[in-house]
Amino acid sequence: MNLGTYLARSARHWPDRTALVCGERTWTYRELDQRTDRLAAALIDGLGLRPGDAVASLAWNCGELVEIEFALYKAGLVRVPVNARLGAEELRHVLRDSGARVLVHDAAHDDDASAAAGPGQVRVLLDSPGGHRAAETPVGYDDLVAGGDPRPVAVEVGADDPAVLNYTSGSTGALKAAVQTFGNRLANMRKQLMSPESRPRPDTRYLACGPITHATGMVLLSGVFGGSTTHVLRSWSPAAFLDAVEQERITATFLVPAMLTAVLDHPGAAERDLSSLTSVRIGGAPVPPQRLRAAVALFGPVVALGYGLAETTSVVAGLAGDELAAAVEGDPELLRSCGRAAYDSEVRVVGEDGADLPPREIGEIVVRGPDCVTRYWNEPELSASAFRDGWVHTGDLAWMREDGYLFIVDRKKDMIISGGFNIYCTEVEAALHEHPAVQEACVVGVPDERWGEAVLAVVVPRLGHRPTEQELIAFCAERLGRFKKPRSVEFVAGLPLNRNGKLDRKAVREPHWAGADRRVN
Repeated sequence: MNLGTYLARSARHWPDRTALVCGERTWTYRELDQRTDRLAAALIDGLGLRPGDAVASLAWNCGELVEIEFALYKAGLVRVPVNARLGAEELRHVLRDSGARVLVHDAAHDDDASAAAGPGQVRVLLDSPGGHRAAETPVGYDDLVAGGDPRPVAVEVGADDPAVLNYTSGSTGALKAAVQTFGNRLANMRKQLMSPESRPRPDTRYLACGPITHATGMVLLSGVFGGSTTHVLRSWSPAAFLDAVEQERITATFLVPAMLTAVLDHPGAAERDLSSLTSVRIGGAPVPPQRLRAAVALFGPVVALGYGLAETTSVVAGLAGDELAAAVEGDPELLRSCGRAAYDSEVRVVGEDGADLPPREIGEIVVRGPDCVTRYWNEPELSASAFRDGWVHTGDLAWMREDGYLFIVDRKKDMIISGGFNIYCTEVEAALHEHPAVQEACVVGVPDERWGEAVLAVVVPRLGHRPTEQELIAFCAERLGRFKKPRSVEFVAGLPLNRNGKLDRKAVREPHWAGADRRVN
């Protein structure tokens, strides 16, 4: 098999159709196919890479990252997408752990790349608009592509061969890589093509507004298969997002909750013409019901939720647009759900003994399917713990409704145990978000001599509002069991986000435990 053949086929079917847009530059399907052939050939012939070798990429959003992905598919090479926000030490870890023989990076990361690259690792610099190239960098990206043989490249690989080393969980410890195989990536593509509302078609214009090295870019393969156009947003801002949707008549996009919040709060968002959108998928973290109602009000009944992780390659549960719109109208409980098992994924909620739990009992989510990975790179013990008997043990706690809808309540390690009671951070946060004066909220457990842990709410007030601590505690007490209400509230100007734009709960919690004699969770 070779996943690059889908680009080659689309280039035959639609050679002059626009495949890719980034800034002022566009690529037709013919041009994208030809350039990725040249790059694949240059990596094999010019740099001497062989199937199974790893190539890392480190850059802010740009069209060349799409070229790299398909060139690596064609050449049978392993892609190592590096988060552009990593520091030099973490980059060094990724390069050493993956054994990457080549690092392709942009000028903005030249210093970190120079410091992190090890002996024998070739650095390829993406040519910037101004033509800058570091003097010590031996290879320029455009030169590499131009020097590649134009012959079509399609190296045969096995379905179980590694395709992508997806490094994740940097906020909870050392970075580890989920090994996504070519078969996993193919299963992801097939699942996207099954979706009646988000299936890429020739008239689809998808806006990639987050890092395309991660979740935002997971639709690239299916988009090429369907002949759609991908618009890459170089730098995220709510204004840039709204401008792109209006001007390019974007039909589909993906947002993490922090992006959604920024768009909803952007002045004048409701006056923008967003009528071209037919699919707005939200994922990456829980979304409070209040935000979902606001999202449907802004975008219409086209907002959908998805739940997945690096270990599952793609979405394994989803709440479709019509389901979410119906929930807004008459099923408020469903607004707290991430949906039902997606297509060929199997999703269960199990107890400590691995047995299925009855409806509405909280346990761990386990998942099985052709897009699920089976190991972490160079981590046999961690792999044995997370991947057991063909199931991915996610570490996420949830309960399942009688009709199969899944309700995530927390990460195992984030659950608060206070006086012997389990308290789920996301449940308290959802209550806080219903208060009109609350812009953002993060709930964590902090040391308490009597109860072991106490609930702390860290809140960002809405502009022009000044809620009090007692007001918010009383508000939560009315909506939750009294043992779940915050014991204290801190007000801050903003909450920390991790490198993927998600709430960094560890950064909020850590200062409160720094001087503790023992740790909980």
